[in-house]
Amino acid sequence: MPQLGLLHGRAWAVLFGQLRRPPGAVCIRAVHSHSQVAEAALATQMKPRQEKSNFIIKTPKGTRDLSPQQMVVREKILDMVVSCFKRHGAKGLDTPAFELKEMLTEKYGEDSGLIYDLKDQGGELLSLRYDLTVPFARYLAMNKVKKMKRYHVGKVWRRESPTIVQGRYREFCQCDFDIAGQFDPMIPDAECLKIMCEILSGLQLGDFLIKVNDRRILDGIFAICGVPESKFHAICSSVDKLDKMSWKDVRHEMVAKKGLAAEVADRIGDYVQCHGGVSLVKQMFQDPRLSQNKQALEGLGDLKLLFEYLTLFGIAEKISFDLSLARGLDYYTGVIYEAVLLQTPAHAEEEPLNVGSVAAGGRYDGLVGMFDPKGHKVPCVGLSIGVERIFSIVEQRMKTFGEKIRTTETQVFVATPQNNFLQERLKLIAELWDAGIKAELMYKNNPKLLTQLHYCENMGIPLVVIIGEQELKEGVIKLRSVASREEVAITRENLVAEIQKRLSES
Repeated sequence: MPQLGLLHGRAWAVLFGQLRRPPGAVCIRAVHSHSQVAEAALATQMKPRQEKSNFIIKTPKGTRDLSPQQMVVREKILDMVVSCFKRHGAKGLDTPAFELKEMLTEKYGEDSGLIYDLKDQGGELLSLRYDLTVPFARYLAMNKVKKMKRYHVGKVWRRESPTIVQGRYREFCQCDFDIAGQFDPMIPDAECLKIMCEILSGLQLGDFLIKVNDRRILDGIFAICGVPESKFHAICSSVDKLDKMSWKDVRHEMVAKKGLAAEVADRIGDYVQCHGGVSLVKQMFQDPRLSQNKQALEGLGDLKLLFEYLTLFGIAEKISFDLSLARGLDYYTGVIYEAVLLQTPAHAEEEPLNVGSVAAGGRYDGLVGMFDPKGHKVPCVGLSIGVERIFSIVEQRMKTFGEKIRTTETQVFVATPQNNFLQERLKLIAELWDAGIKAELMYKNNPKLLTQLHYCENMGIPLVVIIGEQELKEGVIKLRSVASREEVAITRENLVAEIQKRLSES
């Protein structure tokens, strides 16, 4: 695992713990024009001064500011995730924060109601992007790209009822990796699962399990159980809630709210409550009803091949074939997967407790064709890392253990014990900056030495260079270690080399 920069090893081991599982939710639509915003601002300015005291300064619901301490953690996590994507040969890509509304409609099934709509003064109907997958498919179709391995880190927006304590927001960051192109079956899919394992292991989040299923198997189950084809997506959406609700509640939703016959729901229940490894795949091949369905057989065949590749990658023990996994988004067409953290049980005989999803993805072979005028398809498979949920773990650990995190990377502080030495300090710090050394000084003409040294201790700056009348006269600079408080005199010409030497050893 790579070094995590400013945090000490113990701090990272402590920070990365287990995630509380965020429940699902739903929220409000906001449409603003420039004129409305201007009118509101004008009205605020015209209010009497005493009324302004009632104004509450806050971030919009479902959003948050990130403090310098939080940004350090966020950047380290993102750096680790992106370095893994690059290790697997991915190229970076970015797309606009908003898309034409028609590009996003009919891509997300029941979740389409969670899209934020905007109104552009130029006459275009626009929506904030809901995920990074649909914009990627639009990019491939628009640019006629037939093969690409890309990663994308960016913000997305969803009109959900936020549960911020558990990492659910209306504005949040996604980290996606996708492979587009026509390749032999299951090789790219297996690599996506390998990447998920590498990232979750590297972040030291605790034990995890990746659930795998195939939408073709689910559709085959629905067909043999007697679900009308028109209800496939609706019933799939209900099955997708099995990680949040009991089978009894999901069955009730299918029957009472979605009009499915009770006996059909019971037959579905016989299947979707099964989970296991490759042995379950073989068992499903032998199922007298499921083995008669062509779609399901194709899915089972691919899963069998997938498990062979996962065994070669050395990660098969982290994968579970779970027939309850549905992934609610409409664009998935084949293999689907979701990584969950497992809470260590108090006693050895207890089952591990599922405490939340931290990564997910799957195959979507038809999405690019929905944008192409001639319907040309580009098979795709990908994954998304749930970084906000991972941040939630880190924040909980930070509060619990009170670990101190450096918010800057400053290596050297330029100080003086005497007055009227600003010019010398400025010349000295310029030398350090020009040599690529990260350095700071105090923005005062005559700062007190004790104040400068206290600042270094509080900010975790390892070295101080001190220049005063005596040093200037002797042509030396004092180099002080903040931790040990030891000082040595270094000639001006050797100062940069000595600092670089010490920094490389630390």
